[in-house]
Amino acid sequence: MILGLIDEAVQSRARLEKAANILGLSKRTIQRWRKHGPKKDMRKGPQTKPVHALTSLEKEQVIRIAVSKEMRDLSPKQIVPKLADQGMYIVSESSFYRILRERKMQKHRESSRPAVHHKPKEHVATGPNQIWSWDITYLKSPIKGQFYYLYIIMDVWSRLIVQAKVFPEESMEHSSRLFISACLSQGIDPDGLVLHADNGGPMKGSTMLATLQRLGVVPSFSRPKVSDDNPYSEALFRTVKYRPEYPSKPFVSLADAQKWVDAFVAWYNYDHLHSAIRFITPADRHYGREESILTARQQVYEQARAENPSRWSTKTRNWESVKIVTLNPEVNPLSKAA
Repeated sequence: MILGLIDEAVQSRARLEKAANILGLSKRTIQRWRKHGPKKDMRKGPQTKPVHALTSLEKEQVIRIAVSKEMRDLSPKQIVPKLADQGMYIVSESSFYRILRERKMQKHRESSRPAVHHKPKEHVATGPNQIWSWDITYLKSPIKGQFYYLYIIMDVWSRLIVQAKVFPEESMEHSSRLFISACLSQGIDPDGLVLHADNGGPMKGSTMLATLQRLGVVPSFSRPKVSDDNPYSEALFRTVKYRPEYPSKPFVSLADAQKWVDAFVAWYNYDHLHSAIRFITPADRHYGREESILTARQQVYEQARAENPSRWSTKTRNWESVKIVTLNPEVNPLSKAA
């Protein structure tokens, strides 16, 4: 069964090493099984029981303590110190948790519902102004401990920065006005537009949410403390901070910071060849110029191959446009290895 799953993943263009790691195996183990074995799990596991393993009586004692009237509402992190205060040590916290899991007793005990953070819904863009992503990052000010706040809204499909503004503080009013300004600059009706952000106050504030609801915008939010849920904005901010011209010293004023940001946006939108969209500038892709550029590139490669066919063992480089861009795609465990 394991080799069948690995074969299915590899046929779906997954890397053997990562597919094996997901199943707790190494690439070398899979290769050895194919070469030597019948097709079954040949892992031997430990041959001897650890000399310091807990006895069944010790495990039962842990369970009795966990369900006792004094301890049943406490977690092992609290139970173990309380036992120590009583002059008792039975097992470590990790062993306490392991025994509870073995007995399927590691459950939410409070009357309230446990906190659940679902992965954001998948959104698919097939053209510009369908999905926007935005976030806020810090810029150093001349006063130590105080910062300027750079708000950036970008189009997920084209990677175009549709609006970038520096403010002296974080505010949901700034967020609301910036979004409306972005819509006006693009000349679009935002009804049905997906706007993705993290869980910060300016993103989920009442003023911002009221604006989105009034305009018919579909809000989308990352899970708390999961930066991967907002990958496009996170990648953009890394580009911002790692540009060679990014100042090593704080910005001297708000106007100075905005001037630098404006220059960055002009470079990023109109000069930067973005690797994720076939090295097309975001502006060329956003405004419908990419097809002619990619077609011309393909013709150059075809001509080079015709002139020197012996130098080309396979097809020419893929210059087809990226038609679909997905935000937070739904994936199964094996497809993650792709």
